[in-house]
Amino acid sequence: MACTITPISAFQSTNLNSRIDTFCRLADRIVRALGAPLITIEVHQDQIFENIGIACELFTRYAGYTQEYLIFDSNLYEKNKGIRLDVLYTLSNSNLTLDRKLQSQTTSRSTSPYIEPPPTEYVCVSAVPVSYFAQIPSLSADFTTEGLFEFQLLDEQTYTSVLTSFKTTLNISLSNAFKQTLRTNNKLSIQGGCATSNIEKYNNMFDYDVMDYRKVISVTDFEEGSTTGINTLFTIEQTLAQQTYFSYAMGNYGFDLVSWYTLKNWLDTREKMLATKREMKFDDRTQYMIMYPQPKENSRFYGVISAYVERPLRDIIKEFWVYEYALALTKISVGYVRGKYGQLPLFGGQVFSSDMMTQGTEEKKRLEEQLFTGSAPGMGAVEPVMFLVG
Repeated sequence: MACTITPISAFQSTNLNSRIDTFCRLADRIVRALGAPLITIEVHQDQIFENIGIACELFTRYAGYTQEYLIFDSNLYEKNKGIRLDVLYTLSNSNLTLDRKLQSQTTSRSTSPYIEPPPTEYVCVSAVPVSYFAQIPSLSADFTTEGLFEFQLLDEQTYTSVLTSFKTTLNISLSNAFKQTLRTNNKLSIQGGCATSNIEKYNNMFDYDVMDYRKVISVTDFEEGSTTGINTLFTIEQTLAQQTYFSYAMGNYGFDLVSWYTLKNWLDTREKMLATKREMKFDDRTQYMIMYPQPKENSRFYGVISAYVERPLRDIIKEFWVYEYALALTKISVGYVRGKYGQLPLFGGQVFSSDMMTQGTEEKKRLEEQLFTGSAPGMGAVEPVMFLVG
């Protein structure tokens, strides 16, 4: 990489406001960690990109997902094949009008609207006295007590109005008196290319780097809609619950909790044996979910699915684990290259190559153990336990 001086603002980053927005930016961080640009790192750019890709694939296998809810129409079900969940996010096979398609409504009616990034703001880095505003009729009413103080924030409309008024009325340019806020979440990369700014809208269920809709990892729950209302007064469950209440609250003898629990389990087993409640089987490779018994053509219903969906690649590359794992793989790659010249003092000799190889291998093993088992499997991306029984 070229030895250039980069502004410090390019490195000021937090976990949720990361400057890592492309593969190129993450690759720069990796080679800098290995000593570039002061020393030459014997690794090709494609090798680093490959290592980042491997890290992303492994991370998304165990972490890096969001919980989504999908509402689908049983008419989308293909007999003996199932319903393809990733297609539910798309506008294909849809009977929606053109207007509703343009408004980002999908056949799933899922929570996948177009997201509008936050507006751009401007920071005043040089105070402007109130005396200047008194000479401008369009601004004098808004700036009566004080002008602009240092570090004051302005929205884009006010910023434009101030700059235009000062230029046309006083012939003064205030462009150097403001700094634009760096909205990193206002940038979006397409197929790994350089991030473009000033994005008006984007679909959060679409991964613009891989140019495909986000994939479903697993289905955790499924509920079928009912058209029979909420009449549960004469159900077996209601009768059992009522008898249990009488037993404890009114002094009569009825079902105890153990009997109620036993009979409730029997009812659940009965639903499965008689197929009164649908069971599901999901294949994450084909993205098809099959239901048993399968929906009938003349029996239409709506169902809701709770599923875990992969995060888009633009979010995955921001994860610190991905950086560490890609760095470890790059150290191994550099160790292989330098080991080929073990008898030459060009790169520090055989000892240096073996050290690099050992470091990368040990870090790789540690990171894999952290992801697979660790104190918090999935790097803390797993939901916490909701209740405990002591």
